[in-house]
Amino acid sequence: MRHLHLAQENWPIRGSFTISRGAKREAQVVVASIAEGAHTGRGECVPYGRYGESIASVLAQMDALQSPIAAGMTRAQLQDACPAGAARNALDCALWDLEAKQRGVPVWKLAGLIAAPGPCVTAYTLSLDTPEAMAAAAANAAQFPVLKLKLGAADVIECVRAVHQAAPQAKLIIDANEAWDLALLQEVSPRLKALNAVLIEQPLPAGADDALAGYEWPVPLCADESCHEIAGLAQLRGRYGLINIKLDKTGGLTGALALAQAARTQGFGIMVGCMVSTSLAMAPALLLAGLADFVDLDGPLLLQQDRAGGLRSAPGGILYPPDPALWG
Repeated sequence: MRHLHLAQENWPIRGSFTISRGAKREAQVVVASIAEGAHTGRGECVPYGRYGESIASVLAQMDALQSPIAAGMTRAQLQDACPAGAARNALDCALWDLEAKQRGVPVWKLAGLIAAPGPCVTAYTLSLDTPEAMAAAAANAAQFPVLKLKLGAADVIECVRAVHQAAPQAKLIIDANEAWDLALLQEVSPRLKALNAVLIEQPLPAGADDALAGYEWPVPLCADESCHEIAGLAQLRGRYGLINIKLDKTGGLTGALALAQAARTQGFGIMVGCMVSTSLAMAPALLLAGLADFVDLDGPLLLQQDRAGGLRSAPGGILYPPDPALWG
């Protein structure tokens, strides 16, 4: 019989992490551990208030599945028993990890991927701040060839110009986290292209995507808050060129792999992204890196300390997968 153990953990962030919706100084995560015999599989998730989640609600969702999991619930059954979101992510990844350990076969082979996850280049995120502070942060992160800038609706060009001057070789991903309106997007997008911006992520609020139809944007647009599952892709055609796949949105690796395949089939580019979390959450997401146009898996790099055996970073923004004993 299986046993499900749930735990909340807090991981301090170096400094703070600030976006248009607010700031935080620690990553609050939930870890699901599913033990069966001599083996234990683990998964980590980050409950997100933007999607109506909290630590308490996610723990309650998972705790309600104690009996089915003890009875041997499969990943396929989990997809029907729990909606996409953080709770299903932790459980789904724990079940993948458990099966890999029991069978002695890495998750990438179980998932039918053609190769193990290898080194990849990640974007590095700069928090929303003054132009001067963002320039200083960019100078300190000059080893990263791709920088992701968290911005609000104020001082957009000033912040991006300051970062570009501090790190002129870096490609820039602009992430507004729903803080802009159409007029601002139309005003700044041509100017952002000249400042080495290669992607604008979720400029308008989710639900306002119809306003994007019919435009040829100088910088490609990527849907984040507007895209969670396969069913939502049809509404994004002609509005976004790429989607940001995060396991906490898709409800785990199972949903993420399916969404990636559907997105490619329907002509979307892919970014694989993350919440601020540890390498336990990054390990399954790294399996998508080989399918992605952009990789943004810097969550553990923003923490004061990561888990033992976590992913390693090297100059050039290169990430190396964590120790297989950690996950997968």
